[in-house]
Amino acid sequence: MSVLSLLIAAMLMLGPTPDNPVVEVAQGGLEGRTADGVDAFKAIPYAAPPVGPLRWRPPQPVAPWNGPRDAGEVGALCIQPPANGDPGVGPLPMSEDCLTLNVWTPHDWSGPLPVMVWIHGGGYNNGSGTADLYGGANLARRGVVLVTINYRLGRLGFFDHPALAAERDASAPAGNYGVMDQVAALEWVRDNIAAFGGDPDQVTIFGESAGGVAVTQLMIAPSARGLFHRAVVQSGLGRQRSALLAEDRPGRRSAQSLGLTFARSAGLPQDATAEALRAIPAEALLRPAPTFYSDNLIVDGRVLTEDVIEAFAGGHQAAVPLVIGTNSAEFWWMRPSEAGPYGQTDDAMTDAEYDALRAAYGEQDDYDAHVISDLIFNEPARRLARLHAAAGNPTFLYRFDVVPASNPEPSGGATHASERPYVFDNLDTVGRPMGARDEAAATAMADYWTAFGRTGDPNGGDHPAWPEVGADPGRLMEFTNDGPEAKAIPFAERLDLIEAFYARIRP
Repeated sequence: MSVLSLLIAAMLMLGPTPDNPVVEVAQGGLEGRTADGVDAFKAIPYAAPPVGPLRWRPPQPVAPWNGPRDAGEVGALCIQPPANGDPGVGPLPMSEDCLTLNVWTPHDWSGPLPVMVWIHGGGYNNGSGTADLYGGANLARRGVVLVTINYRLGRLGFFDHPALAAERDASAPAGNYGVMDQVAALEWVRDNIAAFGGDPDQVTIFGESAGGVAVTQLMIAPSARGLFHRAVVQSGLGRQRSALLAEDRPGRRSAQSLGLTFARSAGLPQDATAEALRAIPAEALLRPAPTFYSDNLIVDGRVLTEDVIEAFAGGHQAAVPLVIGTNSAEFWWMRPSEAGPYGQTDDAMTDAEYDALRAAYGEQDDYDAHVISDLIFNEPARRLARLHAAAGNPTFLYRFDVVPASNPEPSGGATHASERPYVFDNLDTVGRPMGARDEAAATAMADYWTAFGRTGDPNGGDHPAWPEVGADPGRLMEFTNDGPEAKAIPFAERLDLIEAFYARIRP
């Protein structure tokens, strides 16, 4: 081994240095790292490891530790299938012991500062708060405390079985363990974020895709009430119909029925015990992989008592300012003829409904390329925005249509999840060249998002004014290659037809 290698090895063994930032939280000390004016604290446990007898149980408190805990490196991913190149996943290893969060805060903070808590997407099957894509330094430099979290995924996070039901009290929350983890993380933020300069009374939750769904679910979850004060939903669906915990419905099997089917596929008998279920190796729970729309959405009666659209229609959601929006070519690759749950969305249309909607798109190719995005993302976002605004809450709608010149996809717009590096101002993490217009778009989005985190209104500074839905329900902010522009909601005619279709099939 060379002298240089020996020196590097010795430095690594030394670990933290006396110059590193140290904070005290309820469980003990944390020793972070400082870089370019930002302190970072990583792999902070917010709940006990949900392993062994704690698998498929609500998150439990963290045991305290003695002395400063090294918080210089990210923790393990939650158990999940291969990432398929998504930059929002983060580095291995993965483990059931994954309930950690990460905090970025200005080094020389003068608080209390607003707090923004990111909930990653990935269909409730993939992703983490540890990916470089979600690094919080560039948002922290704008004067916020940024938190990213891990939560249980797939069948470890969203699952039930009659054997699990038999061992728990009838009043105990069940099924939505991933959502319970999110609530536990927000409770940790409430109790500890002041140590990092954050204001527990100024917490914004924001998330994309399944993370956007999580934001709307937290908005209607009784246990999350009061833990946040603003919300941002990026491509967060809205019209999804969840499984009930134990009751099968036409076209929607219960979580327990789905659990029985999985247990049989894993070789367990019909009367398998909870102990036998907890003995299944974690990786075996990925085969076959659960699907978001069919397996991971549960109304359990405790954590979630109803679906998002019904809750918003009834005014049962948290009365907090909301930013909500979608991308211009969300699921551009998916066609309505496909057999999966997204492709089946238009199957309930009458001939007259189909003919009118098909005509609104002009060409059949346009219908095939865009109708699923409109059915799953664009119309539901507009509907939730209008319902929230009608309940008297400040609401801001957006459409993201920035497409880098280096984009290789024939999407005709901004594909699903492509706004994430702009929101975090982390364009260098996506693995392809970005130009000046992308830098300008990232600056604008990160500025708007952090302004909203500070005040509940994205407006301020030198950027164009963003219309509020209650005052102007027909307009939104569109992020374009030429900069942000307030304008009429694009393709409103076809969204109106979709809204009427949904009103008929699910009044």
